[in-house]
Amino acid sequence: MLAPPRPLESTSGREWGAGLPESLSLPASLCAGLRFSPEQFAELCQANPEAVLELAADGSLILITPTGSETGARNSALNALLWQALKRSGLPLKLFDSSTGFRLADNSVLSPDAALVALDRWQALTAEQRCGFAPLCPDLVVELASPSDEGPRGLTALRRKLAAYQRNGARLGWLLIPAEQAVEIWEPLADSPAQPRRLEAATHLDAAPHFPGLALDLEQIWAG
Repeated sequence: MLAPPRPLESTSGREWGAGLPESLSLPASLCAGLRFSPEQFAELCQANPEAVLELAADGSLILITPTGSETGARNSALNALLWQALKRSGLPLKLFDSSTGFRLADNSVLSPDAALVALDRWQALTAEQRCGFAPLCPDLVVELASPSDEGPRGLTALRRKLAAYQRNGARLGWLLIPAEQAVEIWEPLADSPAQPRRLEAATHLDAAPHFPGLALDLEQIWAG
């Protein structure tokens, strides 16, 4: 049986939120050396609902900081546009926002900024699986880069995430880069991982041939 999860504590023994942390870099030091199974990670998240975390394949924690206001507005626009595009296309897909965690085949638990899952795959899950971190990789994942390359929302970290989605079975991945008005398109190859294709000065994004009829107008996202 797993040990009961405890609220996250600083190295001084204080719970987060019980006074100010001793150092701005303390959360990073907290994560170093800790390893969790997916089940332990789920319990940790339940015990710390205010924490925004992901789980790497090696069991280490990834702390996700809140987005800046402009990135948050773009993320809202992204999900609204995907919802509208999905309704227009009539495709049997289910949309999930950035608060959703998915347990991938490599035992990581990641949260894309937006994700689409084939309806038949979603319906094949049990009620218990749907209530937790769904044990599947989304069919389409979208990540939205922040203006800075630093941290979990920077380009370097997001490219690692897109590669992880690709390894775990995603059919299509989009990395949106508002600062450059560019998109990286991640599509797996049959025999080896694919390198992303890059669209410069992108104003329109089409998911064909993977998802015919699903398309986005990017100008509303670039506008912020």
